[in-house]
Amino acid sequence: MMLKKTVASVVVSTMMLSMLAACGGGSGGEDKGGTGTTAQPSDTNKKADLVVFSNSGDSVESWNERFGNAIKQKFPNYNIKYIQKQKDYGIKELLTSGETIDIYWDSIGGFASAVLDNGLEFDMTELVKKHQIDFSKMEPSVVDSIKLIGKDKIYGIPVFNNNMVLYYNKDLFDKFGVPYPKDGMTWTEANKLAQQLTRMDGKQYVGLSSSQTHMLPMNQLSIPFVDPTTEQPTIFSNEKWREYFDTVFVGPSKSQGYVEYMKQLKDAIPYRNEFLVEKNLAMFAWLSSIVFVFPEEFKSMNWDMVSLPTFESLPKVGSQAYPTYFTVTSMSKQKDQAMKVIQYLTTDEIQTKLSKIGLMPVSNSDAIKKVYGEESIFKGKNFGASFYNKFAPIPAKTRYDSLLLTPYAKAVPKVVMTGDYNTVFRATEEETAKKIADAKK
Repeated sequence: MMLKKTVASVVVSTMMLSMLAACGGGSGGEDKGGTGTTAQPSDTNKKADLVVFSNSGDSVESWNERFGNAIKQKFPNYNIKYIQKQKDYGIKELLTSGETIDIYWDSIGGFASAVLDNGLEFDMTELVKKHQIDFSKMEPSVVDSIKLIGKDKIYGIPVFNNNMVLYYNKDLFDKFGVPYPKDGMTWTEANKLAQQLTRMDGKQYVGLSSSQTHMLPMNQLSIPFVDPTTEQPTIFSNEKWREYFDTVFVGPSKSQGYVEYMKQLKDAIPYRNEFLVEKNLAMFAWLSSIVFVFPEEFKSMNWDMVSLPTFESLPKVGSQAYPTYFTVTSMSKQKDQAMKVIQYLTTDEIQTKLSKIGLMPVSNSDAIKKVYGEESIFKGKNFGASFYNKFAPIPAKTRYDSLLLTPYAKAVPKVVMTGDYNTVFRATEEETAKKIADAKK
C-alpha cells in the first residue's frame, strides 16, 4: 500500500499527474563514473538545516522512501525538513509565512511557473561546475529542456524522468484472435490493429485510446503549448496540432461503434476506467510510470506494454521526456549544502536504485536503464519499451503552459465528435489567450 501511495502522489504531481515508487537508503563513498562524476564526500564538520518543498503534494513518507532516507544516511549532519503541500497551504502561503525554501522540486509541467512566478529562480551554473555535475551523462533532451527555461542560465537539475508507452490487455487480443502489438509500430499500424478490436460482442469494445492530458504536453511533434516569442497559445495558429489530433485521437475513432461508445461516456474519449475497470479498451497510451500508481488494478489484468506508436515522418521518435527537476532556490542561505544533496541524487548509486524500482532515471547509462523495473512488483513485463524510441525534442516551456493543459485536453473529444477542427481550435485559442492575459495581470 505504501508503494501505491508513494507512486500515486508523484505521478499526479508530474502534470497533474507526476511519478512513482520509492527509494531506500544510500551509502557514502566515491561514485565512479556516475551521472554526476563524483559524489561529494559527506561534510562531517558542518551542519546544515535545509527545507525541501514541492507543489506535488507528495507525502513525507513518500519523500523519505525515495530520497530522504538516502540523503540522511549520506549526510548525517544535515537536517532535512520536507514540507508537504496541503490543499489550502501551498507555495505562496509557505513563503508568506516567512519560511525559507532551500530546495524546490517539481515536474517540467509546473516547474517554470512555480519557480519564476515566486522569484525562486537561481542560476546554478557555478554550483554545477563546483560540484561536478556532468550533464553529458544524462538524457540530452532532458538537459536541453532546462536550458530553455533560463536561456543561458541553469535553474534546475533533472533527477528522474517519465515518458509514454502503449499498454494493452492481452485477454482482449486473445478473445478476438488478434496478434499482440509490437515495439516499433507506427500510428497507422496501431490504428489498423485497433479496428480489429473495435466491435460489439455482448458489449462494445474499442481498440485504442490515449490519455490526452499526458499525450498533449508530451506530444511527439514537439509542438509548444505557448509561442515563447509572442506568449500566445498555439492550438489554432500552429498547423501541426491538426496533424497530431488527426493521427492520435481521431484515427482510432473512425472504426464503427467508437463514437457511439463515446456518447455513452458523455462525449468523452475512453480513458482509465474503460481500460483498468471495465476492461473493454484494448490499447491505451499512458505514462510509463502509471502501473505503479494503480498496482492493484494492473494486477487484475493480463497486460503488457510496447513502445509508443510513431509518426511515419518521425521514425523511432517517441514522446517527449517528462522530467522532474530539483533546484537550489534564490532565497537559500545554504546553497552549497543544498547543491550537494541534489548532486548526490544524480549519482549512479541513486539513479540505479530509482531505475530498479521503476522510476525512470535521467542517466543515459545503458547499465542503469537495463535494470529499469527489475525490482518492481511487475518484474518480467516489457519495461524496455520505455527506452525503445528516442525522446522527441522538448520545446520551450513558459510559465503559462500549465494553464492551457485542461482547455487543450477538452478540445480532444470535441474534435473527435464533430470533426470541426477550425471551430474547436479557434474557440480553444480564444479561451486560452484570455487565461494568459489574466495571468499577466
